[in-house]
Amino acid sequence: MAPGPTTARRWLPVAVAVVVGLAVIAGSYLYVRLDGDRSDCTALDVVSSTEKNVLVAQLAERYNGSGRRFGGQCANVSVAGLTSGKAMEALAGDWAAVAGAKIAKPQVWLPTSSLWTGQLRLRDRAAKRAEQTPGTYPSIANSPLVIAVPATKARVLQQQGGLGWGDILGMSGDRGWGTFGKPEWKRFTFGKDNPRLSTSGLAATIAAYYAATGTSSDLTKEDVGRPEVTQYVRRIEANVSHYSDDVVDLLKSLAAADLSRVDGAGSDLSAIVTQEELVYLYNQGQLSPNPGDKPHEPLVALYPKEGTFNLDHPYVVLPGASQAQQAAAADFLAFLQDEPQQRAFAELGFRDHERVAAPDLIDVVGGHEATRKEPFLPPSPDVVQEILNSWATLRKKANILMTLDVSGSMVSHKVGSRTRLAAATDAAAKGLQLLNSEDQVGLWSFSSEKQGSHDLPYRQQIGLSRLDSRAFADRLDGLQAGGATALYATVRAAHRYMLDHYDRNRINAVVVLTDGENEYDKDDDLARLLRDVALDPDRPVKIFCIAFDEGSDLDTLNAIAKATSGKTFDARDPRLLDEAFVKLLSSF
Repeated sequence: MAPGPTTARRWLPVAVAVVVGLAVIAGSYLYVRLDGDRSDCTALDVVSSTEKNVLVAQLAERYNGSGRRFGGQCANVSVAGLTSGKAMEALAGDWAAVAGAKIAKPQVWLPTSSLWTGQLRLRDRAAKRAEQTPGTYPSIANSPLVIAVPATKARVLQQQGGLGWGDILGMSGDRGWGTFGKPEWKRFTFGKDNPRLSTSGLAATIAAYYAATGTSSDLTKEDVGRPEVTQYVRRIEANVSHYSDDVVDLLKSLAAADLSRVDGAGSDLSAIVTQEELVYLYNQGQLSPNPGDKPHEPLVALYPKEGTFNLDHPYVVLPGASQAQQAAAADFLAFLQDEPQQRAFAELGFRDHERVAAPDLIDVVGGHEATRKEPFLPPSPDVVQEILNSWATLRKKANILMTLDVSGSMVSHKVGSRTRLAAATDAAAKGLQLLNSEDQVGLWSFSSEKQGSHDLPYRQQIGLSRLDSRAFADRLDGLQAGGATALYATVRAAHRYMLDHYDRNRINAVVVLTDGENEYDKDDDLARLLRDVALDPDRPVKIFCIAFDEGSDLDTLNAIAKATSGKTFDARDPRLLDEAFVKLLSSF
């Protein structure tokens, strides 16, 4: 039976809440076991990417309760949510070790894009084992990659006629919007996900290479290495504000800035490269701090003239499925592609399994249908790997000041057999390996000044300089702890330091790791701190925080990060600290 309007309205906020909450941490999951008196039915385990797993689970519940039969059989479908990249890694290795014991190894995998099935093929070949994803697969939904631009700025771009990836994302340096007669809008910067972590980030990076070569398929390794291609991609990457592990966070930050009604407050972004369905959800107010409050200025989805990627949400039946499970998988696919279930996907802003958009979708995302060109075809998996290797050298470099809490609680409390300080410095040293040797990184420690002294409560351990991972790790190992937590004074001083050492050609950021709250009476005015560090869109210094252990003041760290258009990573469970550092440093 088709869902009624009340059911449809209920699905949308629930699904979006999970997109926002669960996609923040790579590998996070929602496991849904659907019980019932169906003991004679074949059990089918499905793992879905996290932007759609709640909806797929709800549709599985509908399927299980429908009394549906196929060839005299029936199926019980269970759905787990796992990011596409994490699921690919788990399928390529030890499933339980990567995905966790609570998620059963699936017979059906629903990643965001066939780009991930290609990467799994590459891993299988390298391991000299049978390929798990050797073919092409049907879709259950689709969403093209778009450049989302606030409506006022989008109208200026649309007046120029057909523009390409480089025309929009590669606006030249400080001239920025002056290229299109709007110098008062200053620099052009855009947000995108890290391509090693995110489907949209990976697709956006490959799209830049396609645009640079003027092709839509058959990209080769030789193409990737051509000087004019690398120059084109480098020009685009130079305008990245910072890399994200989750594009939803970028859209949430933009929505919060929009609702503040203060021009430019909270965001320096002129555009975000994202999936079309997220533009739909943004404009419907579902990514707002107050879900349902539509933005004052909606986003417009722009489709570059060269074409774009379609994220095809393939339905992959894995070789571990038994004959009965293969039959069950085929029936569940047919169910998902039926019209009532396709309407449920449309209510979240997806195109249907044949790439057809509902009229409401086109109206909400800007009223312009995508180019009639066929979407870019995924390059071969080894070319994708070559692109990722090339991107590591072409990505925008960073200036990062890392500030580490060395108050007494960092040694008086343990994480297993180690002190908090030892766990923190180990995680930082591992995370730094993700950075480029051309990045510049500084290190401060902070607690409180010694009683009776005139010292500052923070101390420079390493000045901002080209990253030397070994020297940095040695200095981390030598840190000593003691005193209270001078959080506000340190954040303010670190922010000022980065402004004094600002480099317009780099991402400029402060990283704060703390296990506590501000305990420094000489500087305890949070409102003043938030005013002092508020984002200047023309010279953005973003603050990224890691809340380490239950004593961390997560609300305050969130407020600091939000004021600068940065982000807070919740590692109050110390087991999440390594992962938090990986995701944080992947922002650069």
